[in-house]
Amino acid sequence: MLPEPADRRATSPEQHEASHRGPRLIISSEALPGRSRRFMPRTSLTELFNDLLRLGREVAFVQKRGYRREAWTYAQIAGVAAHFAMELRERSVRAGDRVLLWGPNSMEWVAAFWGCLLRGAVVVPMDDGAAPDFARRVAKQAGAKLMVASRSKPVLDPELPVFVLEELPERVPDPRGRVTLSPDEPLGRNHIAQIVFTSGTTAEPRGVVLTHGNILANLEPLERGIQPYLKYERFFHPLRFVNLLPLSHVFGQFLGIFIPPLMGAAVVFEETLNPSEIVRTIRRERATLLVAVPRVLDALRGKIERDIEAQADSAWREKFDAKFRAAEGKKFLRRAWKFRRIHRQFGWKFWAFLSGGAALSAGTETFFSRMGYAVIQGYGLTETTSLISVNHPFRVGQGSIGKILPGREIKLGEGGEILVRGDSIAAGYWQGGELRPAGGAAWFHTGDIGALDAEGNLYFKGRKKSVIVTPAGMNVYPEDLEAALRRDAAVKDCVVVPLAQDGNAEACAVLLLSEAQGGAPRAAAGVVAESRAAQIVARANESLAEYQKIRRWLVWPEADFPRTSTGKPRTSVIGDAAQHALSAAGTQAAKAAEGARAGDRAGVLAELIARVTARGASAAAPPHANLETHLNLSSLDRVELMSAIEDRFQIDLNETRFAEAETLADIEQLLQATPERRSEYRYPRWTQRFPIPWIRFVIYYLLVWPATHILAHPRVRGRENLRGVRGPLLIVSNHVTRRTDIGFILAALPPRFRHRMAATIGGETLRDMRHPPREWFFLKRWGYWLGYWLVVGLFNVFPLPQRSGFRESFRFAGESVDRGYSVLVFPEGELTPDGKLHPFQSGIGLLAKNLRLPVVPMRIDGLWDVKLTGWRFARPGKVRVTVGAPVSFAPETPPEQIARDLESRVRGL
Repeated sequence: MLPEPADRRATSPEQHEASHRGPRLIISSEALPGRSRRFMPRTSLTELFNDLLRLGREVAFVQKRGYRREAWTYAQIAGVAAHFAMELRERSVRAGDRVLLWGPNSMEWVAAFWGCLLRGAVVVPMDDGAAPDFARRVAKQAGAKLMVASRSKPVLDPELPVFVLEELPERVPDPRGRVTLSPDEPLGRNHIAQIVFTSGTTAEPRGVVLTHGNILANLEPLERGIQPYLKYERFFHPLRFVNLLPLSHVFGQFLGIFIPPLMGAAVVFEETLNPSEIVRTIRRERATLLVAVPRVLDALRGKIERDIEAQADSAWREKFDAKFRAAEGKKFLRRAWKFRRIHRQFGWKFWAFLSGGAALSAGTETFFSRMGYAVIQGYGLTETTSLISVNHPFRVGQGSIGKILPGREIKLGEGGEILVRGDSIAAGYWQGGELRPAGGAAWFHTGDIGALDAEGNLYFKGRKKSVIVTPAGMNVYPEDLEAALRRDAAVKDCVVVPLAQDGNAEACAVLLLSEAQGGAPRAAAGVVAESRAAQIVARANESLAEYQKIRRWLVWPEADFPRTSTGKPRTSVIGDAAQHALSAAGTQAAKAAEGARAGDRAGVLAELIARVTARGASAAAPPHANLETHLNLSSLDRVELMSAIEDRFQIDLNETRFAEAETLADIEQLLQATPERRSEYRYPRWTQRFPIPWIRFVIYYLLVWPATHILAHPRVRGRENLRGVRGPLLIVSNHVTRRTDIGFILAALPPRFRHRMAATIGGETLRDMRHPPREWFFLKRWGYWLGYWLVVGLFNVFPLPQRSGFRESFRFAGESVDRGYSVLVFPEGELTPDGKLHPFQSGIGLLAKNLRLPVVPMRIDGLWDVKLTGWRFARPGKVRVTVGAPVSFAPETPPEQIARDLESRVRGL
């Protein structure tokens, strides 16, 4: 049982009940028997919370913390949420008070969200990439009483209290047990659950008000549809969803918070949009389903196509094309078997993509469907509490966005506009600090154009209203972008128009420039106008959120825009002209890139940029072109471009240096400094699986332990520094010899660390041992092979390359730590050439920062003298191993500072 904090334990049960009237909510981590439940309508979302308790010790959420993997059970989520609800009570947050929740997807975010609902507070979720100015306006408009935000977020208002999201687990001494909560009043379906503020227009933000009943009205038909299939869940248990949708959006909440407990599923939060990393996460977590926006599915399709193009065997590529054509119309399992090579990359449990937030291109849907995957689309808006329609996982309507969910009505209005009504429609909008109904209309106008077939499938045909929905599923309002542009005195007028892109759109700014300073005539076209426009766009982007930034623009070539009789710009005419102009430039640039493709690194790089961004104009850019202002690369573009470059050139790029690149020339220099061929490093996970650890244990005490003490019998100092310390640990030491250093470190450690340790060794050394030159005499090659298998198996070593590939090595170190192994690293990188300690490489700081482990400095002395003299035996005590005190570093400590600090500690031993 979980005790209450000291200030609450002093209150007797009678006093507690008298001071907090109202119904009590008993939360216990003990799982209720059985996995399924008979469906019954709920009165509030707090009743859904019982599903978290019912699942108890089942894994609920998985996320990466640096290079490590962290998982919380449903019981932990429930316990942390309940304690956060008590924290809100202590901060005088009452039912109906608004709480701003701002941070990336995380388990803490989910716990804080549930804690607010349990307390009866109203959540105001804020997109992680929202601009601080917009967040400040939202906090003021909503009248937020508390801001719960990640550590990296700025303070919006000195008078607004802040609770750091990352500190939430630290406030909970034991997230298991029983907690009694007392809401100020019984919660019902009409109580407000959250207010979701969209990107808004230049006026005051307007939030969509969603009640408990709105959310339940959308959840209950899904639950009824899931119930018949739960009896089959045990054959596929555990179900795992890799979720890339932001929890600040309602669709992300449904797939990340509300639906998984109904299925006993776990949610895996992926922090990167790199296609290679997403595939790796799906395979490692044995995921069942990927939840993402269409842009991510397009990127995954691009990766698979690049992998096919990179195959040296052209016959295999032709065979793939033939299979793709032949798979049309085949049964699901036959399609999957034909493309089993692709399914092996994702893992055999993975079978479905769920796309939402924007329209998925027909090409991408066909691509994955043809390979034997289910591609599920859903459609909805924030005002409709996300879902209006969704495809059935086992009866997918090709090209459709699904059938209408039970409990709501739909019809097509004037011009084919989709109209909806039902209990899931938002209660209204939040303006001026109060709820204002949405006008009382019986039908909600979505502003989207649709069509219905005879079977009731809904098809998305386009958008009617001015909002631009990007492939990433973000709403961009032209008014916001135009207002940012008009702040510049050089802008005479401007129009932001949508450029069509596979059913979605991208914002394009069309600029009408004022006359140049100094009385020079206005440059309607040419280098001067382009340069001025690039500067204007760059200044405007500084005030916009990441998803709002202008990445496509052009200068209007005439003296004025075409206008209506009332003087308004004719946006349709301007938009058509912009689409034609940019398409023509893209075609011309694509041809130039094709001509430079053969053997020209710059040409290939331009081609990759054109393909990733779907904007061929970038291919013609000069080497000094800025990636943001000239090529308009978004953060998503950078991530995908880095993955494309790595796949195309078969190299590992330095993420930090790539992020710092500002121009095309910077990327070309980075490519020139990176080897063309990716080194083949093998990470031996078999050494940590049964029965290898037991075999290693026996052989160590039969051979290694006696040999270490017979040859040297090292003297160990400082072992008391590890008394009471729990593992895993990150151990750093100086590096004297390859053959004996690990043995001496093992002998100095207590048994609880000695038998659960993974050690690094030079990646190039292990690679050469595994792949000796073919011209060597076969007995010599066999000796190297045998040495490789012995050193890997007996000492549980893995490669740490010095030049490229270290990211994979660091990831493997994180996996080892997650399995309970400590990690030994020699931060000098190479053997000491003179017996002295040499500077530590900064990579050890990056590893320590991301592993978040206590770091133990160790030092080997006397071994250099033994090595110089060539003695086979050293007198007892000649070799000394010193163990330092464990040290931990704050999360914000720079890697370079960590490396210098550890070097100083080892030097001082």
